[in-house]
Amino acid sequence: MRKIALLAVACTVTVISFAQRKNQSQPAAPAFDEAQVYGKLKYRSIGPYRGGRSAAVAGSYKNKTTFYMGTTGGGVWKTSDGGSNWKNISDKYFGSSIGAVAVASSDESVIYVGEGENTMRGNVSEGLGGMWRSDDGGRSWKNIGLKDARHIIRILIHPKNPDVVTVAAMGHLFGPNEERGVYKTVDGGKNWKRVLFVNNQTGCSDLVAEPGNPNTLYAGMWRLIRTPYSLESGGEGSGLYKSTDGGETWTNVSAKKGLPKGTWGIVGVAFAPSNTERIYAIIENANGGLYRSDDAGETWQLMSSDNNIRQRAWYYTKVFVDPKNADVVYCPNVNFMRSRDGGRTFQSLRTPHGDHHDLWIDPENGERMIVADDGGAQVSFDGGNNWSTYMNQPTAQFYRVSTDNSFPYHILGAQQDNSTVRIKSRTSGLGITEQDWQSTAGSESGYVVADPNNPDIVYGGNYGGYLSRLDHRTGENRAINVWPDNPMGAGADVQRYRFQWNFPIFFSPHNPKKLYTAGNVLFATENEGQSWTALSGDLTTNDKSKQKSSGGPITQDNTSVEYYCTIFTATESFTEKDLLWTGSDDGLIHVSKDGGKNWENVTPKDAPQWMMWNCVDVDPFKKGAAYFVGTRYKVDDYTPYIYKTEDYGKSWKLITNGINKMHFTRAMRADKKRAGLLYAGTEFGMYISFDDGASWKPFQLNMPVVPITDMTIKENDLIVATQGRSFYVLDDLSVLQQVNASAAAKNLHVFDVNPAWRMQASPFSRFFGAPRNAGANPPSGVVIHYHALNVTDSTKASVTIMDKNKKVIKTFATDGKDNKLEISKGLNQFNWDLNYPPAESTEGMILWTGTPGAITAAPGTYYAKVKVGTDSAEVPFTVVADPNYKTTQAEYEEQFNFLITIQSKFNEIQKGIKDLRAVRSQINEFIARQGKDCPKEVKDMATAINKELTAIEETLYQTKSKSGQDPLNFPIRINDKMSGLFDVVNSGIAAPSKQSKEFYAELSAQADAQLNKLKKIMSDDVPKFNQLIREKNLNVIGVK
Repeated sequence: MRKIALLAVACTVTVISFAQRKNQSQPAAPAFDEAQVYGKLKYRSIGPYRGGRSAAVAGSYKNKTTFYMGTTGGGVWKTSDGGSNWKNISDKYFGSSIGAVAVASSDESVIYVGEGENTMRGNVSEGLGGMWRSDDGGRSWKNIGLKDARHIIRILIHPKNPDVVTVAAMGHLFGPNEERGVYKTVDGGKNWKRVLFVNNQTGCSDLVAEPGNPNTLYAGMWRLIRTPYSLESGGEGSGLYKSTDGGETWTNVSAKKGLPKGTWGIVGVAFAPSNTERIYAIIENANGGLYRSDDAGETWQLMSSDNNIRQRAWYYTKVFVDPKNADVVYCPNVNFMRSRDGGRTFQSLRTPHGDHHDLWIDPENGERMIVADDGGAQVSFDGGNNWSTYMNQPTAQFYRVSTDNSFPYHILGAQQDNSTVRIKSRTSGLGITEQDWQSTAGSESGYVVADPNNPDIVYGGNYGGYLSRLDHRTGENRAINVWPDNPMGAGADVQRYRFQWNFPIFFSPHNPKKLYTAGNVLFATENEGQSWTALSGDLTTNDKSKQKSSGGPITQDNTSVEYYCTIFTATESFTEKDLLWTGSDDGLIHVSKDGGKNWENVTPKDAPQWMMWNCVDVDPFKKGAAYFVGTRYKVDDYTPYIYKTEDYGKSWKLITNGINKMHFTRAMRADKKRAGLLYAGTEFGMYISFDDGASWKPFQLNMPVVPITDMTIKENDLIVATQGRSFYVLDDLSVLQQVNASAAAKNLHVFDVNPAWRMQASPFSRFFGAPRNAGANPPSGVVIHYHALNVTDSTKASVTIMDKNKKVIKTFATDGKDNKLEISKGLNQFNWDLNYPPAESTEGMILWTGTPGAITAAPGTYYAKVKVGTDSAEVPFTVVADPNYKTTQAEYEEQFNFLITIQSKFNEIQKGIKDLRAVRSQINEFIARQGKDCPKEVKDMATAINKELTAIEETLYQTKSKSGQDPLNFPIRINDKMSGLFDVVNSGIAAPSKQSKEFYAELSAQADAQLNKLKKIMSDDVPKFNQLIREKNLNVIGVK
């Protein structure tokens, strides 16, 4: 019994021990990171190359064609050729909006840049990076602090010591903060000292140093605050300050004799370099304008109150002086204003664009300058008489984006400070150039949408409730405002309907004739805007206290950008007819399930107050499900907000885990093919989620840091609108839609292939690429993505393209010569341009029509076999006809087959010429080797064969042509004509013509006659010649 008991205990212990081991927490398997598969995908920049706003420029003191531009949203750019071309120099280090750029005059390798938009607009872009420094002319950068200053307006570098820097900081625009005023460093940015601070709502609007005396400085201080519904420029703290000890201490000189009394707003100031006793100050004030001092700031006089230099003071108010002539003064405003009489009178100079914000003038040459405006930057070498273009800068700012149903589809959007744009998403040329886009309906601030049934009919909005219908075919542009009462200059409180300057416009996905738009009420029309029907009451808070005139205590400014209590986003569900969603800029979400007859307020209970609902999207896979994206940056809250409902708004959940807490969200789109795949655009870049928003990851890829304003999906492409880098497209979302852990774990995984459009492409694109200052096209043809897990330098791989019958068309291989395949570990992208191999070319042969080119595959089914090492996989893919052509499948195939026939005959001719040349060469070499000892019978027979061969060759090819234009003197022969016929048949997308077939029959018969002669020579004469040689005991000849 005792032994039995002990055994029982032992067994018990064993069981318990096993159970403990079993229940111990095992280390969790690492979560699958999709980025390891899709990380090599790339966005494509398509333009347009039309400059967006810049308010920060500088120039090199030594290199007279080198200048710098800081853009709104687009980072820092450099030109080395006087503005003909620009290159970004901040990408990979920082991006977004730039408020100031400065080059050290004592050492031009040192450049300082300050983040944050210089112009304090309602749709402003602030910076989170503060100050940056480069010690190698902009090739690399390091951050040097002041990250909470948000808007760096001006940077002054000591003329002899590039480590001594003083900067003007405006601080937070939408709320009080301490990091504002004037800061100074004496160690290149390692440490900063705040040397001028007035209060937590006043920043520094301008900062200048006396030329030749860096100890004397002036600073304009400006109390400015914005809210979602107002601009307040001016008040306590605004004024003019002076330092005489290099910025260490400051004195308020706003009360100096001659300066205006009362409330001040923004201040701009400048020294006259040729006479530093003269100082100019432009001041926002009830009695403001341009003031001048001729005694180093002790007394002042008003020189000009011209409204052309005072209007919209908060947006402009800068002054600059010619370095050699103290009477030549520039006050950039809407127009580029210049005075030649010390500021008494001003005249407008012509520039490429309007709304001017900054100016840099070469201190040694007043003729050399660069201006920053709402079209980017332009350079002049003759004092502003002539300027470089702004049509070479891909820095456009777009508010929204849509596409039409043309082919290729257009991308439509409103470019801030410019016109609206419709631009081709791809072209058949070398790039997407200025010729591939045009202005369309509406203007700078609105939505733009195309008629679903007719892409040439476009509707666009703008500020003031303006809504237009443009017919691109006729050119008619008709205003169809819901209520044609122009509200310019008035507050929102006196309007019948309140339309924000970026009010929604969209078509019903269920009724292509139904167009919606929204003010504080949702409207619809089914007669192209001839009449509008209100579908709701006021769907906002209608808080009258937030609808008053905007501008502040001095200058009013009402363009409808501050209009509040409006519907800011809306949609009709494409999964459920008559299901309408609206989101207002003052925090409310409403839903209607019956086309607008009844509405319910379904605002998320935990959403903070005064949310601006900026974007709504519908879940493609669940009825009653929707996503709302909100922002509160206009109340100084940068938190991202994305909410989802799955029950028509009864309940909501916040889905922002993983998005940087300071990257406030503007847009989100749900993938149409993969449930739970979401794309989010924030103020500082892109994010992606594969689990319906439960977690997010950065999705920047190769896109620079830039505010993302909107997105849309078309033909399985993701189109991204930015505020500062124009449009981007992520072509073919297939990899994202299919990526999973199983695919990543395989040695080889080939992703399903997107249908490939059969469209004409430039034959030069593969050799020259896109031209400068043009958007990029996607690869022409089919794109195949495959993921290879184990790849080394010695890995052999191939991709074989086959037709519908699995007949090989082309093979691309790592060890191939002509069709070389490049492969790397991870994701690979293979592109077949849909071309069959071209005709054989013969070196040195002059052909007027050239060698017949490649033949494009006809629409239909094809296959690709991908092999990496010992692993292989085969995928089908489809080539789809260009819908702009009415060609039938039978006609495509007839053209293709006929081109193959012509090419084959041409190749046969060329081979014949090659063969006869080889035989003739051997005969001639043989005779030459024999010398005087060559038997006469052999020599005579060789001469006879050569004569026949030459006659055949001269019939097949014009042998007298020795240079490119010789065919103008010597008529072309059969092979050249055959190639010309190939070009004729290949010149369009149509079945071959009757005459082409007839001419081919004629030409082919002529070729066959000569080729048959050649065959006879090869089969009869050459063997006889060899027999004669044998009889004479000589070595035979022949074609290998």
